[in-house]
This record gives sequence, C-alpha cells and structure tokens, in this order.
Amino acid sequence: MMALDPPITTLIDTILAASRAGRRRLVALAGAPASGKSTLAEALAEGLNARGCNTKVVPMDGFHLHNPTLIERGLLDRKGAPATFDVMGFAHLVARLQDEDEVFYPTFDRTRDIAIAGGGLIGPLCDTIIVEGNYLLFDAPQWRDLSKHWDLSVRLDVPLETLEKRLIDRWLDHGLSEEDATTRATRNDIANARSIAGAMLAADVTVTTGYAGPAG
Repeated sequence: MMALDPPITTLIDTILAASRAGRRRLVALAGAPASGKSTLAEALAEGLNARGCNTKVVPMDGFHLHNPTLIERGLLDRKGAPATFDVMGFAHLVARLQDEDEVFYPTFDRTRDIAIAGGGLIGPLCDTIIVEGNYLLFDAPQWRDLSKHWDLSVRLDVPLETLEKRLIDRWLDHGLSEEDATTRATRNDIANARSIAGAMLAADVTVTTGYAGPAG
C-alpha cells in the first residue's frame, strides 16, 4: 500500500465521523489519472467494512462514452478528458445513490475498453459509498454541480512527474513501445492531469503520497 499523509487509519476515522445528508454517506475520492484513486478507494472500503460499516466503491469510469461515439465526435484520442464522459448520466446516478434502496450502475472493462451497463449494484444494506474519479471536484460547468452531493470530499495530490512515470509504465504494461507509451501519456493523460490541477474545487481532505510505483 502507498504511504499516505494522513494515514489510511485517520482517513477511515474521518469518514466514519462525517455526517450525511441522505440515507447513505457519499465520499468523493478525486485525483488525476494514475494518482492512486482506485487503489486507495478499495483499501478504504476494506478498512471501513472491517470496522462494520458496509461500504462499496463506485467508479466514475462506467460513464465513458462508447468508442464509436468518440470517433464520431473526433474525441477518441482524448478519451478520459471531461468531454468524453456522460456527466449528466453520472450526476443522475450520484443523486440516486443517496437514498434509493437498490441502484444499478455501469462498470468499465479496461481489457475491452468498454462500459458495461448494470455491471454493479448498490443494495439496501450499503451504508457508505466511495465514489472515485478524475473529475469529482472539477470546477467546470456541470461537473462542479456534483459537489453538492458529497458528504466528504478527498483529493489525492500527486506531483506531475510522478504521474507521468506511472502513466508511461501503465501504457508499457499494455504493450506499447517506449515512444508510443510516452506520447500517449503526455498527449492525453498528462494534459487531463494539468486540466484537473488548474480547476480543482476545494476538498475537505487532501492526501499526499510518497509511493512512486504503479497506481490506479
């Protein structure tokens, strides 16, 4: 597990102490690509469940637009940028998560690079949901409206040079050459990371990490 400041035990205590506006507690975990969101989200969920708090993770990635749609819009090479997500569909889901007994949500299959409708389920016993994604605290039209739903917001703050190394390694692991991996990381992912850094809403908690290895 990555070294965190504040440590994960403190984060879990902070989440458990957070009040809620609805039936379920919604925790936003925001950060740039490869900042470690999915790794931290799963670790937090595991820790919260161990403390008796029924917790699920809902990633934003299930709202990626389908590749043929991105091709039609000339956005395939910018996949992961704000315009390549169904932000209104995502906002509708977030609003439902607070109080509805049973909520299905789309998941994302990275191997096939497609979203799977109804791939995940939040059931009536779920107490806390960790929503993780790049743009949960993004100060831009439509995206900024998400902030009203968060009972607690957490931002992962990772230096751009660390993100770049992780992203290049990620694309190398997908079989790209060093040149192609570097191009893919810097042209799209790092551009998205810079956009996020330049338009980030304030978070309740900011987490820094000293681990420079691969991250989700």
